[in-house]
Amino acid sequence: MIAASGRVAVITGAGSGIGRATALALGARGYRLVLVGRRRDALEETAAATAGADCLACPADVTDEAAVQRLFADATARFGRV
Repeated sequence: MIAASGRVAVITGAGSGIGRATALALGARGYRLVLVGRRRDALEETAAATAGADCLACPADVTDEAAVQRLFADATARFGRV
């Protein structure tokens, strides 16, 4: 098992599929999560399913450089680092 104390993971595609499964697995290990995807509702569903992990849902299209810069600014503001 990975020691996750204080670690922050940015997970793209976190609303479904492999991204969601990754978020659930890392959340269970104590990671703080930045959940990225296009649909806020799907990201919030993933956050709710992480069994209490500290999550930040960041709807963004990762092909948009300005959106990516915003999500990292938001993540840094919330968690202090990424």
